[in-house]
Amino acid sequence: MERISWNQYFMAQSSLLALRSTCTRLAVGATIVRDKRIIAGGYNGSIAGGVHCIDDGCYVIDNHCVRTIHAEMNALLQCAKFGVPTEGAEIYVTHFPCLQCCKAIVQAGIKKVFYAADYKNHPYAIDLFEQAGIVTEQVEQARIEIGPDDKMRIDFIHTMLNKLADSGASQAEMDEYYKKVDQLFLVSSESSS
Repeated sequence: MERISWNQYFMAQSSLLALRSTCTRLAVGATIVRDKRIIAGGYNGSIAGGVHCIDDGCYVIDNHCVRTIHAEMNALLQCAKFGVPTEGAEIYVTHFPCLQCCKAIVQAGIKKVFYAADYKNHPYAIDLFEQAGIVTEQVEQARIEIGPDDKMRIDFIHTMLNKLADSGASQAEMDEYYKKVDQLFLVSSESSS
């Protein structure tokens, strides 16, 4: 059996953390690693004990949910809470960090940012990472089976999407739906139909 790479392993941890997200807009996970050891993890959601978006909906101001704390910030705050140094560590995030998280990552002394998916990559965030000498690297996610019925779920969703296409959805809409399904299940594009 071939083992997944360290980068895929830590990114898989971030993907697993994202499954705990209480955000209804985008589930994100982050794992902070030093010397190939996980020192913290976080996902996006409300403050501990607070109202969750999955229960009461998002609290959106200027097209941004102000209720949630981002995954990267939660991981960094976990380090702060327990006195774990982040200087020289690496962070694995399911999506490219937003500008605010970028600034926190720089200030925390993180030396490398691994991310699985581009997500509104802000030009200033990219500049800040470059100015701070922080290396960013996109990591291809390994296909990981969470349960034996993933194939059945994918087939069911594709069947429903085909019915939607038959009822008059545009090709552009259908392409976007298929892309989202494949991202959700980390399916290669060849398996879409």
